[in-house]
Amino acid sequence: MGRLTGKVAFITGAARGQGRAEAVRLAAEGADIIAIDLVDNPSEYVKYPPATQADLDRTAELVKEQGRRVLARKADVRDLAGLEAVVREGVAEFGRLDVVVANAGIVNYGRTWELTEEQWQDVIDVNLTGVWKTVKATVPILIEQGQGGSIIIISSVAGLKGLPFLAHYASSKHGVVGLAKTLANELAEHDIRVNTIHPHGVRTGMTDDSMRDFLGQSPMLAPLYMPALPYQMVEPEDIANMVAFLASDEAKYITGSQMRVDLGTLNR
Repeated sequence: MGRLTGKVAFITGAARGQGRAEAVRLAAEGADIIAIDLVDNPSEYVKYPPATQADLDRTAELVKEQGRRVLARKADVRDLAGLEAVVREGVAEFGRLDVVVANAGIVNYGRTWELTEEQWQDVIDVNLTGVWKTVKATVPILIEQGQGGSIIIISSVAGLKGLPFLAHYASSKHGVVGLAKTLANELAEHDIRVNTIHPHGVRTGMTDDSMRDFLGQSPMLAPLYMPALPYQMVEPEDIANMVAFLASDEAKYITGSQMRVDLGTLNR
């Protein structure tokens, strides 16, 4: 038996990268999966290719290969009604909800004072408000079930450190830490745990060359991104490992914590 046998997990941004790795890992641990993704470009400022319906379909196939059930739907974390509809559909099909992984996010780059209003707002809407809407769509069900649960919010090293050229992103990722800490207090009486994970760069394809250009123009800032361990990036599966731990009973006494998978970046 896996650590999550009989459980159901809801994962946002599940079409590829971290979200896909999390879906496959939780399925391998015995969970059925409700997977959503926008499968479209969320912002004109996002320069890397967006996830596709084919990506989401592939995630569903990989979950099924683990012998688990999956409900995969197109949905936008900025659309509360859409989130609620998918959650209701998933709970009706699988009978329960136990784990929520707020993984969906976007990133782009710019000097703080040069960001446009739209560029700022797009990142905040997806990375912070989208997490709040994910929580709003799922927490009432967890409370009503009365069997506890685990909410895992994917933040970043930029949620604990002021990384240059990422003011909007860092603000959103700091914001979800405050949200998680508050929720951890509010939901503790219901035995619902809330934690954040803080990766260094993850090999997901969510980047473009503009960051390199900015650092080339301001080389004194480059050391802020340097890891202590002799690796440059972590793999999506490394984040999925931490998600699986926090979702399981092995972490039943952990809530309100910031779990670092950062290659020692935050030690510098």
